[in-house]
Amino acid sequence: MEYSHNDAELIQQPIGYWSWAAFNAVVTRTRAALAGIGTTQPQWWVLAQAARADTAKSRDEVVHLLETYLDTGPADMEREIDRTIAQGWITEDSEGRLSITAEGRAFYDKAAALQDELWAERHAGISDEEYLTTLKVLQRFIHNTGGRAWHH
Repeated sequence: MEYSHNDAELIQQPIGYWSWAAFNAVVTRTRAALAGIGTTQPQWWVLAQAARADTAKSRDEVVHLLETYLDTGPADMEREIDRTIAQGWITEDSEGRLSITAEGRAFYDKAAALQDELWAERHAGISDEEYLTTLKVLQRFIHNTGGRAWHH
């Protein structure tokens, strides 16, 4: 791959632009790939919560957990849960607990395989050490600017 600038010039580049450009590229690619198999990224998040849960989570728990993902918001997450139920991938019991269906499990497995492919695509040529350093640097930028991430 060819970089945009030499090292001396790269060190002067704005993190805001390059972190935005990386975000935009990753999210756009992920959403397009998920749309290609008939789902949205928020539906994937909902499905993953149901598929990976040891015990069924309530709708409120799932909304609270996911509403901050990419600034989705509670109303959008409510709609995405409803759409995931309408797809037949999860059910909601009378107490609001969300459980994956057999059809949902099959679709989850398909979507999870796609997510694995996307992970490999994004990480091509990037070592675990480089990735770890990148995440630590980004978290330091968040900290240094008074920002908040999900882990705060």
